[in-house]
Amino acid sequence: MAGPEEQDGPVADRLDWIDNHCHLGDEPDPAAVVASAAEAGVVHLVDVGTSLEVSAQAVARARTIPGVSATVGLHPHDARDGCGGLAELVAEGVADGSVVAVGECGLDYHYDHSPRDRQRDVFAEQIELAHEWSLPLVIHTREAWDDTFEVLDRIGVPERTVFHCFTGGPDEADAAVERGALLSVSGILTFPRSESLQEAVVATPLDRLMVETDSPWLTPVPHRGQRNQPARVALVGARLAELHGVPVAEVAAATTATARRCYRIPPVAPGPDPT
Repeated sequence: MAGPEEQDGPVADRLDWIDNHCHLGDEPDPAAVVASAAEAGVVHLVDVGTSLEVSAQAVARARTIPGVSATVGLHPHDARDGCGGLAELVAEGVADGSVVAVGECGLDYHYDHSPRDRQRDVFAEQIELAHEWSLPLVIHTREAWDDTFEVLDRIGVPERTVFHCFTGGPDEADAAVERGALLSVSGILTFPRSESLQEAVVATPLDRLMVETDSPWLTPVPHRGQRNQPARVALVGARLAELHGVPVAEVAAATTATARRCYRIPPVAPGPDPT
């Protein structure tokens, strides 16, 4: 596993970051991954559910690993399975504070692993679940922008809505922000051929942006080809700072504050005064 020593350059100051979207269930040793991230300045991680089983495992980790929260959701790939059991898991997780959002959910017309009408129905059900519990909604959308916005507008956009791993252009960014949503950007922002995404990010106010790894996937430059990990979220932040023309510290402070507000993650308690 790559350590924080690999993150040289402008991200070496050990600023505070929140990785607001990662998949610890795909890690052989989630606790070690969280520890490595902490060494790199990642003060909190949001472990994302994509099915009932994966969500339940994320909730269990959030209850046992400090600095981790969970989401409960059904990915559009698995929409054919329906939302059975999600509401109960959300209720349990809200009660003990382990669950901070509904999702990831949405529409994916690139692979069509589930029928599109089924995807839309299941997406709508999870929007309603977010409303019911006053939770953030974490959205996955791929090649389905028009239908994503249509379902959101029809059911009602939750007050706290996140377009995770945002890959749209300026028009999609404007449409999302106009609806009050936040955009979460991943390592794709560091890819040379992400010009449209970069244009969208430049046009989006910094206080509407968050950073994520979507680990173990989407490893940012310069570590392409390696397995991703939450410790590398600072590299996404460094690219975001470069595009906005501001210090990395400003991006770390802004995105971390936004993630705390969105997911209602309390600030890290200060340690004891050594004096």
